Parts: sequence; structure tokens; C-alpha cells
Amino acid sequence: MPSKLAIYPGSFDPVTNGHIDIIVRGLKIFDRIVVGILNNPAKNALFSVEERKEMLRASLKGFTSVEIDTFDGLLVDYALQRGAQAILRGMRAVSDFEYEFQMALMNRRLNREIQTVFLMTGLRWIFTSSSIIKEAARFGGNINGMVPKIVQHKLKQKFTPASHLP
Repeated sequence: MPSKLAIYPGSFDPVTNGHIDIIVRGLKIFDRIVVGILNNPAKNALFSVEERKEMLRASLKGFTSVEIDTFDGLLVDYALQRGAQAILRGMRAVSDFEYEFQMALMNRRLNREIQTVFLMTGLRWIFTSSSIIKEAARFGGNINGMVPKIVQHKLKQKFTPASHLP
């Protein structure tokens, strides 16, 4: 029986515990998940693609059914290239629905063989987004428990002046 593979796409700038939650829960549905970091030079990312890969690998260490990869171009083309049956997406609130619904319909129009599966985020992560985390970290807010330890460390490095680093 062929294994069920899903692509979990995103910018992951940076990865949050909400992302990790979706991956862990996705593994209850799929045999394997490829976390696909979209390489989008038009987006002004805080972390390089390599830094994001490093943080994801460290955060998902021990998850042998998860692969970290990058892609350019259309998600459905990447999913087809990887042999995936589905795209895994997390939704935090009703505000995510319209955008995600439009993307799912467009992806379905482009390739009817690739399904989109939505998982609602756990209640404890409903307010968590990479943007909010970066904003809080930029101004010295406590993000403990919202991101993996490696992400906390990397955010502190990004937002602490060099003269104050140990």
C-alpha cells in the first residue's frame, strides 16, 4: 500500500509551536509530511531560507516521517513533483478561512488530483503567528512557550545589538 504524503507549505519565518502542532497532528493522518519552505524573494523575510531550514530541522529532530525542503513556483507543481496526495494547511480563525479557501480552490483548479486538508489549530495557538511572534520579540516581549527554544535563541540574536551579546 503506497504511503500517504502531504506537503505542509509556508514561509515559516520563523516556525512556531502552532506550526509544530499542525505537523504532529498531520502525522496522525499522513504517513509522511514534507514541510515545504516557499522560497519567495519578493517577501521580506527576517530569516534566510537556510536559517529557517535549520530551525525546522532542530525543532522536528526525531520525527523521521518529516522532511524539510524548499520550493519555488506553484505549490501544486511541487506537490505533483514530490508525489504528494495532499496539501496540509492550518487555520487559526475565521479570518484565515477566506484566503485559504480561495487558495484551495485555485490549487484544485490547477490540479484536481491534489487535495487540500485543513486542520484547525489547537486553541492554545489560535493567536500565534510568525508575524506576531517577531513583533513581540523585536520589542523584548516574552515569547517563551510560543516557539521552539532554537527559535527563541535565533530571534534574540536578531534583535539584540551585537554589543550586548554574551
